[in-house]
Amino acid sequence: MSDVELVLRSTRVITPEGTRAASVAVSGGKITAVLAHDAEAPAGARVEDFGDDVLLPGLVDTHVHVNDPGRTEWEGFWTATRAAAAGGITTLIDMPLNSLPPTTTVDNLRTKEDVARTKAHIDVGFWGGALPDNVKDLRPLHDAGVFGFKAFLSPSGVDEFPELDQEQLARSLAEIAGFGGLLIAHAEDPHHLAAAPQQGGRKYADFLASRPRDAEDTAIANLIAQAKRLDARVHVLHLSSSDALPMIAAAKAEGVRLTVETCPHYLTLTAEEVPDGASEFKCCPPIREAANQDLLWQALADGTIDCVVTDHSPSTADLKTDDFATAWGGISGLQLSLSAVWTEARARGYGLEDVVRWMSTRTAELAGLGDRKGAIAAGHDADFAVLAPDETFTVDPAALQHRNRVTAYAGRTLSGVVRSTWLRGRRIVADGEFTEQTGLLLTRHP
Repeated sequence: MSDVELVLRSTRVITPEGTRAASVAVSGGKITAVLAHDAEAPAGARVEDFGDDVLLPGLVDTHVHVNDPGRTEWEGFWTATRAAAAGGITTLIDMPLNSLPPTTTVDNLRTKEDVARTKAHIDVGFWGGALPDNVKDLRPLHDAGVFGFKAFLSPSGVDEFPELDQEQLARSLAEIAGFGGLLIAHAEDPHHLAAAPQQGGRKYADFLASRPRDAEDTAIANLIAQAKRLDARVHVLHLSSSDALPMIAAAKAEGVRLTVETCPHYLTLTAEEVPDGASEFKCCPPIREAANQDLLWQALADGTIDCVVTDHSPSTADLKTDDFATAWGGISGLQLSLSAVWTEARARGYGLEDVVRWMSTRTAELAGLGDRKGAIAAGHDADFAVLAPDETFTVDPAALQHRNRVTAYAGRTLSGVVRSTWLRGRRIVADGEFTEQTGLLLTRHP
């Protein structure tokens, strides 16, 4: 203990064993020990006492569209990672599309890394992309350290990232399974989408009808069948349809190597409350009805859904038109995700330990980072968020760090104020004040 540089102390520290009063010893950016609250600090160690504020592991968000380079006016690494840090997120994994070039070759990965390296306030990793014509690039990308491969099963919304049909999915998934990789899928079936009514206009009900649940359900069923046939690891992105839950639970019970995420907007916002023309609420798959939301929460509680991630997918404000058919589909949520989920979770009787499991521990495990992120435990990175869980604030878009301050949460009162965020033992934001960026680029390799 003689080399301990820092001791963080709180009456409420969330550890893998539960919440307790503790002192967390840090050296060289790592947690070296979790000690009794009244343990004497080693000589020379700096002590930070947070009183009754909660010390929790920094969140790990595995679904973020940073869009840098190429569409940096939508979002960039500088602004995205500041917003994440302000919300208690200390690690994000960037999606391969909406940037130019997309992360679909090693050369394109290197381009993205070069852009991110000097701009990251938190740690950043990268997903690769699986396209109809890049099967030959998947193994090299895996060897270069991407965390897995994103595929769309319906049109992505950008021309440079086309979807996979079932034959192309089988080919890519066989290749990925061959080297033990992970495929993550936007699961909506294009045939069901094409058959759905496409009226356009300002009415949210019309948009909701254009993205029916059976589009998700069919795509997920097909993905499960492919994963089962190939013994492949697959992950369902941004689940919104509660109708898919029974088949997901059955597949998991059968031993299919399947994980599933949902998002804060599906857990906290409902179709019934979306005003006409309010395309800040538009995302794909869509925000559904309150009864559907109740079932998503039950599935989180019983483990059918594994984790909660933002799917932060911003755009410039002019693309958020009042016509749901033409508006860009994506919700910006990095800075507000912890508070939004905690507000609803506590109202439903869940605790912060549950939120940490869904938004930090299990997301770290999904990305293969469970041995270094997602827990306050010896040997893990000293990444923390300090939260005042009972304090409330009203969302003011002007206070957001996102490049484009368009938010579906504007005017909402949320519980849980992030006092400070720490990365590898260094405070990177406190009360809205940021340090210089110190984030590292992560790879799948240790």
